[in-house]
Amino acid sequence: MNTIEEIAGVLKRLKSAVIFTHTRPDGDAIGSALALSRALFLLGIENEVADDSEIPEKFAYLAGARAIKRAPSLDAEGYICVDASDENRLGELGGVFRKGAKRGKTTVNIDHHVSNTRFCQYNFVRERSSNAENVAEVIAALGVPFDGEIAAALMTGIVTDSGGFSHSDVKGDTFRAAALAADAGADVNLITYQMFRRQSKARAQMYARVIKDLRFLLDDRLAVAYVPEELLTGFGLKQDATEGIVDFALTIDPVEVSVCLMEVKEGQYKASFRSKGKVNVNEVAGIFGGGGHVLASGCMFFGELEGVLDKLSYAVWQHLGDL
Repeated sequence: MNTIEEIAGVLKRLKSAVIFTHTRPDGDAIGSALALSRALFLLGIENEVADDSEIPEKFAYLAGARAIKRAPSLDAEGYICVDASDENRLGELGGVFRKGAKRGKTTVNIDHHVSNTRFCQYNFVRERSSNAENVAEVIAALGVPFDGEIAAALMTGIVTDSGGFSHSDVKGDTFRAAALAADAGADVNLITYQMFRRQSKARAQMYARVIKDLRFLLDDRLAVAYVPEELLTGFGLKQDATEGIVDFALTIDPVEVSVCLMEVKEGQYKASFRSKGKVNVNEVAGIFGGGGHVLASGCMFFGELEGVLDKLSYAVWQHLGDL
């Protein structure tokens, strides 16, 4: 793995860059990308952020969020991936990234997932509560002072991926990075409202319906929230409206693992995993070609719903052991 100083040196030598992040981006993905983008602009390095997904409206308060492109328009010298554990997490832009790498573009990977495959020429992967903490360190190594835009983007990443500083992987580095962002002008009240408290009436009604129908398996140690596609469309909601549902069941005793199973289309489901700490859900998701963190991971399932639930339940049971 490369050092922060080596990564900063590579970035400084670039004349232009495209910053990629994972499909269906969350606050850490968008915050990491926009903070780094702003830092590169301040260094005079032309760049743009690209993500294959529609950016949720709740991120519109961040400078640069509306300028994120669905595909690169810049024939850049460097391709930088943030908060993505492998090329497949880039979704449809994974092919764009691979083609660019084959053409000799400089590739850089800044990430915090334990499942990261070190898929770039230059890799900095440090497991932390949020990737924004890694990006904050890179920006400092670039010699760029935090301004209000960088601060807001970094704080968004830190707050969202740390669960409002509540997850068990929150360390001193998390608070140190947050303090620097706050000192530079990040509005924590605004960010936490946008990320955790603001929702539409339709989203609240959908959430209530899903929670009412929670399934409890494995002697209540596994809870599954199922979101059928027709429920989202019926309320006029997009897939990002399911964010946060998976966290609810972890408040219930004796649940050890919570899963939100969202129907993407008939026969295809996106699974988000959360663990209280006794089960490594990165390993569980890895069985099905996914991954992420020990306490938070994801994967895709294919097939009929009850069959998917059987596979999911068995995989979690294998990792529960004698709990």
